[in-house]
Amino acid sequence: MKLLIIRLLIFAVLLYAGLKLYGMYRQRQRDRLTQERQEQQQNGGHMVRCRWCEVHLPEDEALRDAEQWFCSSAHRDRFLQEQKQDPRDNDKDA
Repeated sequence: MKLLIIRLLIFAVLLYAGLKLYGMYRQRQRDRLTQERQEQQQNGGHMVRCRWCEVHLPEDEALRDAEQWFCSSAHRDRFLQEQKQDPRDNDKDA
C-alpha cells in the first residue's frame, strides 16, 4: 500500500512539473510573439508596392484590391480602368 501511495505522489509531482514547464513554454512563446509584433510596428510593418506607381509603403497604409496593393484610391481606380481598356496586359509585373 505504501508503494502505491509513493507512486501516486511521484506521478502527481511529475505531472505538476510538466504542467508548469508547459505553462512557462507557452508564456515564453506569447512574449516572443508580442515582442515581434511591437518590433514590426516600430519598423513600419511589412512593405508593399503600389501596382500603379510602384512606390513602396507600409502594408497598413496601403489599399488592397484582390492580390494587388495601391497607395491611394485614385491609383487603384486608374489601374482598374486601364485593365478594363486593355485586358491583355494583366501581368504587368510578371
